[in-house]
Amino acid sequence: MSEAPDAEKAGSDVKKGGSVAFVIVGHDAPTTPEFSLSDLPGGAGRLDLLARCVNAGLFLSHGIRENVRVHLVLDDTYTVSFDGASVRNLSPDERNVAARVRGALEASDGAIGHQPAEPSPGVRLYRMGFEETLESVAGGGRRVSGPGEGGPPDPTAVQLHEDGTPLPELDVPDDPVFVLSDHHDFSDEESALLSEIADEHVRVGPERIHADHAITIAHNYLDTDGYRRY
Repeated sequence: MSEAPDAEKAGSDVKKGGSVAFVIVGHDAPTTPEFSLSDLPGGAGRLDLLARCVNAGLFLSHGIRENVRVHLVLDDTYTVSFDGASVRNLSPDERNVAARVRGALEASDGAIGHQPAEPSPGVRLYRMGFEETLESVAGGGRRVSGPGEGGPPDPTAVQLHEDGTPLPELDVPDDPVFVLSDHHDFSDEESALLSEIADEHVRVGPERIHADHAITIAHNYLDTDGYRRY
C-alpha cells in the first residue's frame, strides 16, 4: 500500500507540469467484486460508463496522459483512483478497466482509514465516499489525506453540469479538478457540497452528452489553451 504520488510525478505534457483530475460519481456502481465483466451495463451499475470515463481521461491515441488522475466514486462507499503517471498495462477498453475496478474491490479489506489498497500499479482503492474524496482532491483548506494527497495546493474545482457557464467563457484553470456525474443527476446533497467547494460551474455544450464525451471536450479545451492553440 502507498500514498498518492506527488504532483511532480504526474507528467508535464498539458499545462507544463500542471495536474488534471476528474472525479466521476457512480451512483449505482458496484461496491463488491461479484459482477460479470460480460454485462457491465446491466449487471454492474453502469460500470461500462465509468470505464469509458477512465479511458477518455487517461488515454491518447498512442500514449497515456501522465499528468491525469481519474477518481471513480462507487456508490458513495469507495473511490477507485487511476493515476496516469504510474498505471501499468492498462488497455483502453471497458472490460480491462472494469477488471481493474473489480480487482480493487477484491482488495478492499486492505484499505484502512485513508490508507488505500493498491492491487496493481497506479490503481488505488480508498474507503472514501464523495464528500471525503472531493475534499481530498479539490477541497483546498479542507483537504484530508486520500486520493488528492500530494496534489496541487490550490486546484480549481470545476463542476461540469448542463446549467453551468459555457466552457469557452472560462479562463483556462490551473490544476483543474473536473467533477461530473454518471447517467444520473447529482443528488441534492451532492449539489449542495459542490456549491460550497466548486470554483466554477461549467457546461461543455448546448446538449446533454455522456460523461466520457464531456471529459474528451474538457481535455480538448485544455490541450488547445481554451481553443486558442492548435
